[in-house]
Amino acid sequence: MDDDTNPLFNQSLEKGLAVLCAFSAQHRSMTLADVAAAAGINKSSAQRMVFTLEQLGYVRKHPQTRRYQLAPRVMRVGYNYLAANPVIDLANPYLSELTKITTETTCLTEPDGLEMVYVARFISAQFVPVHMPIGSRIPMYCTASGRAWLSALPDEEALALLRQSERTAHTRFTITDEAAILDELAQARQRGYTVNREELFLGDMTLGAPVIGSHGRPVAAVHIVAPTSRWTVEEAQARLGPGLLACARSLSNSVRALG
Repeated sequence: MDDDTNPLFNQSLEKGLAVLCAFSAQHRSMTLADVAAAAGINKSSAQRMVFTLEQLGYVRKHPQTRRYQLAPRVMRVGYNYLAANPVIDLANPYLSELTKITTETTCLTEPDGLEMVYVARFISAQFVPVHMPIGSRIPMYCTASGRAWLSALPDEEALALLRQSERTAHTRFTITDEAAILDELAQARQRGYTVNREELFLGDMTLGAPVIGSHGRPVAAVHIVAPTSRWTVEEAQARLGPGLLACARSLSNSVRALG
């Protein structure tokens, strides 16, 4: 039985969450009609959802424009996830040490659908070409952390996720061909980490390694940022690769100890 036909499935809750998720960098504030269109619901439902969320403090109306926008209370849900996640607590010391040793930005991401989500980050004091705050999302197929995650999955699972992805060319360096990506995953399995060479953002190169849990499956990925203004691929692999592997393996051991 599909979730939306199960008698336990709450469609009102689904609509409320759709309204919250409709707000974004592209839709910072919206009218009721905008909310309905962005959330894929009718205007009557949008009105009920927005009213309820406003009363609960998750949405507010701008006093001048009368347009709706998210309120800071929305952060409570995301923060509670971060605060309750034991993998993040375990990862922070390892990421901090890796940043200290390499002087480069290190990050922990976790999978959600076809994307990886930033859940921890230690920022370098040096120039970083792209700002990716906690909660940012990146596609799996063309990023180091995503391919690191995919490389630790069984072949058929990784292939299924690749085929579900809209493999858009974000830059002239983005690899979108299925066979070429599978080759990248094979290389990642051999050396323990994968390399992204400006495939999502120009000037941004990253090395990523999977974090393996107690059942031999990936639970997250660690990656280190190696801007092309400071690193060549060969230098990054020689000087950053070993530290990244050590970090990912140590974190994997700690995660497995949780049971």
